[in-house]
Amino acid sequence: MNASEQTSDQPDSDDRRVGLVPSDWDVPGSFRQRLGTRFGRQRAMFADGHLLLVLHAVPQDGQAERVGRLFWRSPSGKWKASHQADGARALDSHLREYRRRIEQLEDQEHKAESADDYFAVLNDLTPVFRAARNLQIAMQTAREQTQDARDVIDYRDRTYEIERQADLLHQDTKNGLEFSVARRADDQARASYRMSVASHRLNVLVAFFFPIATLCAVFSTTFSYGEPLKQMEQQYAPLPFIGMLIVGLAIGLLLKSTITREPPPSV
Repeated sequence: MNASEQTSDQPDSDDRRVGLVPSDWDVPGSFRQRLGTRFGRQRAMFADGHLLLVLHAVPQDGQAERVGRLFWRSPSGKWKASHQADGARALDSHLREYRRRIEQLEDQEHKAESADDYFAVLNDLTPVFRAARNLQIAMQTAREQTQDARDVIDYRDRTYEIERQADLLHQDTKNGLEFSVARRADDQARASYRMSVASHRLNVLVAFFFPIATLCAVFSTTFSYGEPLKQMEQQYAPLPFIGMLIVGLAIGLLLKSTITREPPPSV
């Protein structure tokens, strides 16, 4: 491209100082015109043999606004980045950041045990997964525009692996969350069934012993009915009363074991 063509394709000097594209980048003017004051979505632009990638850094926890990064590939195959001096190395580092973040989330997913743990992983993973998917789409578009550029093909393949890794982790996390919720619901259903069985048994026991308890409360529990029992109570006091307590406790323990045994499985 000669000097006259560059001049005709570039905006004036005031426009070069305004916008997201660095002013020292010798890019087609259409790139500067298509970029406003915000990076917007991830995408690839191509004009006159120049490739401009508008990508997002790895989303961080609680970060509402995405951090944009520009990567420019000249027709000669040289890369430049808006945030680092070495463009090719910057793009390599950009892709490694995505892979490291996904691997961190994989470790969290492996350690997750409860629904809350899985939800925390899913909450952090979702924006990363979306960014990785849009990154792969942008690189696929760049691959289609640059035809036989081997470096772009390699970057496209790497972004596909990143997007697939994030997709598989997203599916595994969702499955783990659904399984954890279903297991908790099943545990609650079993607990409710056991409580209903125990409540029914207690109601039966109460109905059976209520008349006896009422009669004992009305007529007392002393051995005063008959001379032998009365003499035994007076002579061996308080052994008859203690014996009655022991027998009552033994029967209570037997009833407790019957009530609290594992109920049959619900239908």
